[in-house]
Amino acid sequence: MSLLERLNSDIKQAMKNKEKDKLSVIRMVKSSIQNEAIKTGNELSEDEELTVLSREVKQRKDSLHEFDKAGRQDLVEKIRTELQYVELYMPKQLSEEEVSEIVKQAISETGASSKAEMGKVMAVIMPKVKGKAEGSLVNKLVQQHLS
Repeated sequence: MSLLERLNSDIKQAMKNKEKDKLSVIRMVKSSIQNEAIKTGNELSEDEELTVLSREVKQRKDSLHEFDKAGRQDLVEKIRTELQYVELYMPKQLSEEEVSEIVKQAISETGASSKAEMGKVMAVIMPKVKGKAEGSLVNKLVQQHLS
């Protein structure tokens, strides 16, 4: 089942169950995917859909951080709920240990030995962990292993 089919199915289910918050979030995600498809001019691949989902998650995490900093607990709870719904469509996230292993493999593959070669290592890692790990975590681990 494609992501759009799954979103449509979940929209129907949320409507039946009268889950307004969930329905709103699913519609936003579906809209983002459709807008991206219109922008590119063709149907999105799974990778491109994953990129859109990752962007949605990142936007909500950024909002969460800003609202928390501003002391807006009402909005913090709303964004947390939205984030939970969006994350249902993301692939299972890798643990820090799993990402660390991928980093070690990439370093040995590229033969990198200094932080100056970090870009080379990141270019190998990111396609492997796309949507499964945050870039900031990968960046931190690569820096640790190259220092």
